[in-house]
Amino acid sequence: MPVVVVESPAKAKTINKYLGKDYTVLASYGHVRDLPPKDGSVDPEHDFAMKWEVGADSRKHVKAIADALKDDDTLILATDPDREGEAISWHLQEALTKRRAIKKSTEVSRVVFNAITKSAVTEAMAHPREVDMELVEAYLARRALDYLVGFNLSPVLWRKLPGARSAGRVQSVCLRLIVEREMEIEAFKPREYWSVKALLKTPRGQEFEARLTVLGGKKLDKYDLDNQSAAELAVHAIESRDLTVQRVEAKPASRNPSPPFMTSTLQQEASRKFGFGARQTMNAAQRLYEAGYITYMRTDGIDMAPEAVTAARDAIRDRFGPEYVPAEPRIYKNKAKNAQEAHECIRPTDMTVDASQLAKLEPDQRRLYDLIWKRTLASQMAGARLERTTVDVGSADQQVQLRATGQVVLFDGFLAVYEEGRDDAAADDDDKRLPQMSEGEPAQKRKVTPDQHFTQPPPRYTEATLVKRMEELGIGRPSTYASIVTTIQDREYVRKEQNRLIPEDKGRIVTIFLLNFFRKYVGYEFTAELEAMLDDVSAGARDYKEVLANFWRDFSAAIAETSELRISEVLDVLDDALAPQLYPPREDGSDPRICPKCGTGKLHLKSSRTGGFVGCGNYPECTYTRPIAGEGADGDERLLGEDDGDEIWLKAGRFGPYVQRGEATPENKKPPRASLPRGWSKDDMDLEKALRLLSLPREIGEHPEGGRITANFGRFGPYLMHQLPDEAKPVYANLKDPADVFEIGMNRAVELIAEKRANPGRGRSAAAKPIRELGEHPDEGGPVNIMDGRYGPYVKWGKVNATLPKDTDPASVTMEQAVALIAEKSAKKGGRKKTPAKKTAAKKTTAKKTAKD
Repeated sequence: MPVVVVESPAKAKTINKYLGKDYTVLASYGHVRDLPPKDGSVDPEHDFAMKWEVGADSRKHVKAIADALKDDDTLILATDPDREGEAISWHLQEALTKRRAIKKSTEVSRVVFNAITKSAVTEAMAHPREVDMELVEAYLARRALDYLVGFNLSPVLWRKLPGARSAGRVQSVCLRLIVEREMEIEAFKPREYWSVKALLKTPRGQEFEARLTVLGGKKLDKYDLDNQSAAELAVHAIESRDLTVQRVEAKPASRNPSPPFMTSTLQQEASRKFGFGARQTMNAAQRLYEAGYITYMRTDGIDMAPEAVTAARDAIRDRFGPEYVPAEPRIYKNKAKNAQEAHECIRPTDMTVDASQLAKLEPDQRRLYDLIWKRTLASQMAGARLERTTVDVGSADQQVQLRATGQVVLFDGFLAVYEEGRDDAAADDDDKRLPQMSEGEPAQKRKVTPDQHFTQPPPRYTEATLVKRMEELGIGRPSTYASIVTTIQDREYVRKEQNRLIPEDKGRIVTIFLLNFFRKYVGYEFTAELEAMLDDVSAGARDYKEVLANFWRDFSAAIAETSELRISEVLDVLDDALAPQLYPPREDGSDPRICPKCGTGKLHLKSSRTGGFVGCGNYPECTYTRPIAGEGADGDERLLGEDDGDEIWLKAGRFGPYVQRGEATPENKKPPRASLPRGWSKDDMDLEKALRLLSLPREIGEHPEGGRITANFGRFGPYLMHQLPDEAKPVYANLKDPADVFEIGMNRAVELIAEKRANPGRGRSAAAKPIRELGEHPDEGGPVNIMDGRYGPYVKWGKVNATLPKDTDPASVTMEQAVALIAEKSAKKGGRKKTPAKKTAAKKTTAKKTAKD
């Protein structure tokens, strides 16, 4: 039987169903080879030779494919239809050839399909081709560039900036966007302005609102009313005059639908509408694609196959009626920079199937499918027809004029299905419906209101707006956005709060370092031009080794030059570069570099494992520190009071806020400290609370059988501790309420300790038992069970614990769903998991295909 190879077991199962028993369909589990993480894997001195290694996790998958080829001399490589998929096929062919599984007689072919449907798979099988080496060379160039940047630049960061984790060719540029936006926000100075609105009434008693646009016969600009006095004069001018309707203008308008989704726009819209992160969106889309519900989800194309357009128009006609189908199909121009890497848009494979008909989908997948289905249908629907009305109301002397705007939807068209979200939507008066009015009618004043406003700084990026900005700049490609945004968060350069991306101190320091010493390589234009060159490689218009040579010549020189610098020299440069943010002018006019604590020391930028901070030059005599975001920023130390002659401080540390008794000195290097427990806000801290924390551990009393019981806070929350005289180790019992540390009595403490001794298993009152036993893992062996965990039900297989998606009924989980969850969790962990030593139990490995940009 011909051997067909795809990436994932879920995809293999679906395709095997279409091909039937005459084919053997196996999974490679992503990339089977990679560059070893050591010096010399890419050798610029020898024409950029690359040393590849089959991963330990992948050896058994390669062996399984090689064993299958012993029975049939036909290999069909059916990996994903993009650059990464082409590279996986090439790696497989190379690895199998090296182990002599592919012989001269072996027929090797490559097939691609944009959707996993029976017709798409059958059509692909009828048109095989060879591996596209131009796409492979584009992959090789990207992989080599990422290796050369990461393996040469990251060590420079480690040596010069303690606490820095890594640098990447695209991730560093992405981080720069976030840091520069934060610096814009910090430097922003709000400007005051006022607006005036009037609530007016028609002769028929209907009310409407209008805003002042003309005052003193002059058209108002945004900042003309710049204070309260000016606004009050404007109010008086309106109130002292009679108003009439001077102009009513109604104009027809139309709105057309947005194009269907490509990767970046799908990530943006899922973020806007559901708050999904880029990785969450792509994981859900991957499952939908592998199940055959949508077309391939890594694409920069927005065009749709002719048969899909016809199917969409038929579905619209059946569901909404013929008036919702435009006379001609809508054609969307593909914006892909390289047509060879462009695919069809992301769309449902069956236009007649909506989300309600896919009952087995997990919640995230159902919401994403619904979004894709609605956007696809809307993209082929008739436009919305509107009527926009503008009404000008003014005084007879033309000194005052107000304007009201509104609109009416005459025909909803595509709006019956879908409307695109906005990133930072402001109130839109155009959406209001105005009452009937005629020119010359009086407008009675009900209320005139002045409103104060301040200009706002640019908003922090969300994952959606960041992806949009990267796309506008030409940085990264569809397959890379999710991994880039995830990497800078995993490196702790950026944190996400309320869906907004905020740079950490270490992220800011790394960015300023790169801007000062490697400015060219975090430049937006340079990165975009390099992306364009790589697109040329995949189009066959440029030699990839020439691109590598040109890049390496200048980059290696920059690395050599910076490696000679001392840390003190680097910090001096960064201190000067960051001076406007680190030392803003003080209200009292004093020198912003003078230490506010000792009054004599000079503040300097210093490095730490967390990235950097501002400290006093008189250390160790003066221990003043603050974060680089400035005085009063989150983490700035605060004196809470005194106790027994010691100052009690609230400080910020690597692991969060803590309280400290006294200051660290050469004689007292470790003064008493206590971290704030989970749930305690640093803003609510006072001297009393700090002293309670510093008094811990609290002794509750003597246990009846000997030994004292104490209460304290630990890494996992509040707990009790007790050790009997004959016990080798103490017993720990968790407490549910942090207040119990200070309040729990002796009787309850003895009871909890007794329960823990009777049931010592990891904090549970009894040994965990499965909710359901699903049976043996179909591929790897070992029992697969549904368990009840602290954070909800989960699938357990060996040492792999995969949480069930929210709202999933444990009783309805199938073995197929459980295996998919196990595979996904194993891939996230980046390593293989052991099953119990039973029968054919083996190591489970998954190595998801990941973009290396």
